[in-house]
Amino acid sequence: MKRYNDLNTYLRSLYGCRVQKITVDAGFTCPNRDGHIAQGGCIYCNAAGSGTGANQKGISIRRQLEQGKQALARRYKAKKFIAYFQSFTNTYAPLTTLKKRYDEALAVEDVVGLSIGTRPDCVDADILSLLETYGRRCLIWIEYGLQTASNRSLALLNRGHDFESFRQAVLLSAGRGLRVCAHVILGIPGETERHMMATARAIAALPVDGIKIHLMYVIKNTPLEKLYRKGHYRCLERQEYIDLVCRFLERLPAEVVVQRLTGDPHPDELVAPAWSLDKRRNLRGIQERLESLDTWQGRLCGPRMVDKARENNE
Repeated sequence: MKRYNDLNTYLRSLYGCRVQKITVDAGFTCPNRDGHIAQGGCIYCNAAGSGTGANQKGISIRRQLEQGKQALARRYKAKKFIAYFQSFTNTYAPLTTLKKRYDEALAVEDVVGLSIGTRPDCVDADILSLLETYGRRCLIWIEYGLQTASNRSLALLNRGHDFESFRQAVLLSAGRGLRVCAHVILGIPGETERHMMATARAIAALPVDGIKIHLMYVIKNTPLEKLYRKGHYRCLERQEYIDLVCRFLERLPAEVVVQRLTGDPHPDELVAPAWSLDKRRNLRGIQERLESLDTWQGRLCGPRMVDKARENNE
């Protein structure tokens, strides 16, 4: 038995079968790269923006999803799928463009929902109203890249937004039939356990429905790589990360869906740490550590307060 509220179990409870996410590259960009906010992006992000390059190769959203369905049905016997708009900022375009691309994804057979990765400063009432219309008939996750609740760390990462931007985006999203997921990174330069646990508590105080926990790893051709090469950044060791994840989970409400416990660096892009490539071992280590400590998600989190913004919007 897992000691945290994992995504696969959550999705199976909704659909009664295996549901898998399919990564979609829809050709969006990022205001932190195109000059609207800054150029160069976050210090840990390369020019690909975690993308597959499928859009540049001329592969349509529909085709990406059809190919993903075939592969995931074989590997996991999945029967339903969620289109995960991952690359760059997937609400950063005119409303008509967003609708066209979301519609294309939802028109594919057995695609039962969308997960939309974006920045907290790239949503407004019109975009959320569009997503709300989809949310009346299918599952919609909106995933906000927070990374940390520390404004000092956000500035170091060159995020181009502060924690208040995240808080306001979450509150604006609440009560619309959407599921809100927060992305965080453990091991940000200069952060201690105190900073990371403060981020957990800050998220727990908001109407957040899901969490993705990432390891800060170093990839090629990024400002973070330069810091690492100069000896100004030390990556977390495996056991350090495992312990931090367990402590983070303890401070999250039990009902928050844990969508990710570590990242998936591409082997050809990774600089460090090498241990981050062994995802199976890392996940097993987290589960075993939770068991050895006899702890679980939510153990140190008090009763969750219902956010008044969510109540007022419902």
